[in-house]
Amino acid sequence: MADRQVALVTGVSSGIGEATARALARDGYRVFGTVRSPDGVVPEGVERVSLDVRDEASIAAAVADILARAGRIDALVNNAGATILGAIEETDTAQAQALFDVNFFGAARVTRAVLPTMRAQRAGRVVFVSSVVGFVPAPFMGFYAASKHALEGYSESLDHEVRALGIRAILVEPGFMRTKLDKNATVAARKIGDYAEARERVGAHLNANVESGSDPALVAGTIAAALRARRPNLRYPVGKGAGTLATLRRFVPASLFDRSLRKEFRLDGAR
Repeated sequence: MADRQVALVTGVSSGIGEATARALARDGYRVFGTVRSPDGVVPEGVERVSLDVRDEASIAAAVADILARAGRIDALVNNAGATILGAIEETDTAQAQALFDVNFFGAARVTRAVLPTMRAQRAGRVVFVSSVVGFVPAPFMGFYAASKHALEGYSESLDHEVRALGIRAILVEPGFMRTKLDKNATVAARKIGDYAEARERVGAHLNANVESGSDPALVAGTIAAALRARRPNLRYPVGKGAGTLATLRRFVPASLFDRSLRKEFRLDGAR
């Protein structure tokens, strides 16, 4: 169908990206899903695109290919991401830079590549898969939180720049989800004994919450609804407690929020 909406979703081989690609295909989009590896698999009904968000030439080639095949891009979902587990002091600068290259600059590169098409169309939606740690701290995932905080500032600024051109930027902020993000995480380069006990407690807490987290399909449904909305919100917290956490962050006194967060993450020996 000539009028079929076209969506580009990055990182569709598993987790939120896979669920989102499936959901948008069900909604009637012509979905192009990106994978970095030549062996990467995309969901049924999704058109495979090789793309590395760290590589400008790869992105340019992928976007050109989509435009040649479909003629338009109506929605971009910046989902590709990675994480690092470990204390900030334990993490090499090179590791942190590599993380930002995917989580922040990767999304910025792909967004810049599709914006000319969306401007010409005078229409488009750009979704950024952020996290609740885009607006709260994440002990022992500090650089991951920093990359998501950066993404939030970028997305909100972008939304103000492009809104008059018919384009909207949208942040989706999942809480704990049952994905492979923790299993695929990079481990900080060194171990420092002073952090060992707290790191172990926080790690166990994170693993338990991921195992009991929400289905990534919940995030996919939120993204699909945001793309359908005539006037989308800037932010969509999603998952167990995510909306409550966003409200608490805005309205609870800083000292009280600080104590609550330290208790939640089992810091100061809290059990």
